[in-house]
Amino acid sequence: MRVFPRKRLFILLIGIIILVGLIGYSLQDRENETIVEQFVKDTVGWAQNLVHTPVDYVTGIFENIDDIKNTYEENKILRENIAEYKSLQYEVQELKEENEELRNTIDKTESIRDYNPVQATVISRSPERWIEQVTINKGSQDGVEENMAVITADGMIGKVESESKFTSSVKLLTGFDQFNRISAKVSREGDDDVIGMIEGYDQETNQLMFRVVEESDFDLEEGELVLSSGMGGVFPAGLPIGEVKEVKPDEYGLTRTAFVEPVADMYDINNVIVVERQGPDNDASGESEEAES
Repeated sequence: MRVFPRKRLFILLIGIIILVGLIGYSLQDRENETIVEQFVKDTVGWAQNLVHTPVDYVTGIFENIDDIKNTYEENKILRENIAEYKSLQYEVQELKEENEELRNTIDKTESIRDYNPVQATVISRSPERWIEQVTINKGSQDGVEENMAVITADGMIGKVESESKFTSSVKLLTGFDQFNRISAKVSREGDDDVIGMIEGYDQETNQLMFRVVEESDFDLEEGELVLSSGMGGVFPAGLPIGEVKEVKPDEYGLTRTAFVEPVADMYDINNVIVVERQGPDNDASGESEEAES
């Protein structure tokens, strides 16, 4: 019973001595490794590489997924920021245009102090009659009456066709026909003004028709400005109407008709001024533009 434990203790001590010797031997500075060391290192390296490669691959997949997700979120945020920026940009642009239009309208109001200007805003426009009529937010309680001239900062756009207490309908120049006429002129130095009538709107050329009623020694020229003459007793004088684009004589050569492009943008109307002519003949009630002929 005592011999067996001693043998085991002796074998254990011999094993420890051999292990320490091997460790000491392996720690020595040697140029060449033993075959066993090389085999162990190669085996361990191969096993590490075998495990590391799929682990790296799987890790890379998850990292790519995270990168894609982060990129998607960043792109989403950027798109929202860009959309918000564009919205702000459009809003700023609209505010700039509106402020400029309002400033021009105020300037135009100051330039027609001899008349009664009523500033108004377009509140509705029918798609079916887009180039014929608009509705404004001023009516009879604001002094608006039928046949009053309506202008923007650029020039004349039409006349009041009908009014209620709080709103009014404005007939645009582009909706005029042979029954809606405006006494007009091309102003020149001295007594060389060319007098005529705006007699409707030509749908084919998208231009007003200005018929000369008082012949002048001077021909109309392209680019000349046509103004309201005030001779009809309804509209004030000097309201810009349009520019001459082309002049054509009638078939007998007795009269000339000029095609006039409106100076105001008839497709983009927001702020307007209703103009009441002052003076002893300022009573426009019951008087139509046909009477200006």
